[in-house]
Amino acid sequence: MRELIAQELEQLRGRWEGTPLEPWLAVLPTQLAQGFSSARYGDIPRWLQALSTLPKLKVDAINMSTDRVGCTGAVTNSERDQLTAALQGLHPWRKGPFELFGCHVDTEWRSDWKWNRLEGALEDLAQRRVLDVGCGSGYHSWRMLGANAEEVIGIDPSPLSNLQFRAVQHYLHQPNINIFPLTLEQMPSQLRAFDTTFSMGVLYHRRSPLDHLIDLRNTLRPGGQLILETLVVEGGPNTVFVPPNRYAKMGNVWCLPSPVTLRGWLEKVGFKNADIVDINTTTTNEQRTTPWMTFHSLEQFLDNSDPSLTAEGHPSPIRAILTANAP
Repeated sequence: MRELIAQELEQLRGRWEGTPLEPWLAVLPTQLAQGFSSARYGDIPRWLQALSTLPKLKVDAINMSTDRVGCTGAVTNSERDQLTAALQGLHPWRKGPFELFGCHVDTEWRSDWKWNRLEGALEDLAQRRVLDVGCGSGYHSWRMLGANAEEVIGIDPSPLSNLQFRAVQHYLHQPNINIFPLTLEQMPSQLRAFDTTFSMGVLYHRRSPLDHLIDLRNTLRPGGQLILETLVVEGGPNTVFVPPNRYAKMGNVWCLPSPVTLRGWLEKVGFKNADIVDINTTTTNEQRTTPWMTFHSLEQFLDNSDPSLTAEGHPSPIRAILTANAP
């Protein structure tokens, strides 16, 4: 792992020197060492062992703009079995789907559906540096690269998600995409370095949602585009639901605004052109248990007799996508 991190840092130095991201290089090595510390995360040696068993396979074509991100190539049944076992060693896979050499990694989330809902609202990503906050295994980061982004940086504190990304990168070998085991709060403040920033599925996990919006604003150059996706509730201006306990069995959901309230928050912290792009009820077709994520999923988080309610009796999950531009 140390050798892999060293190689990544060397590539980043070549890309970032002389850019607004250069100051990050001073602290990033320490951050990566902490984020991949086996002393902090006892499962890391097991996950690294799974990575080490990925077979060497010849890639014929790379797919980053299709529903299933991945690659194709001729492999034997034995090689595909070895690949599947290695990838299963990184269970659970939550964001995807991926397909590597005919091995379909059928993740908990159909993240391609979310991408399809937001894609039409994106400003052209060509020649843009993009930040993907809370990126998970990097599915959407790959789609951003497939949409011709010049560089994509993803951040997610989960070391497993980071290693899942590296399993895919093992075959795709794209030099201008990286994922780091970090939170937004750990990034240098006031970078104003990105042309586009995505925050999807993060806001409701933040105790102070307006501070999160300010932090997102400060990642963007003036005029840069924010794509914000989060849980919401029905209602008008100033409607905010604060779950009194758990929400859909999640203990770290702090507040759910209505879409128009969220648009008002974006405007309050200085964003321009805030727009509600999509409002969608999450179904058990989009988030579900699969052989690649065998734990409980949305079906178990809803009321058994009334799927319009969560297990706690709250309104079931609705998600909204908004866009805005940094001042």
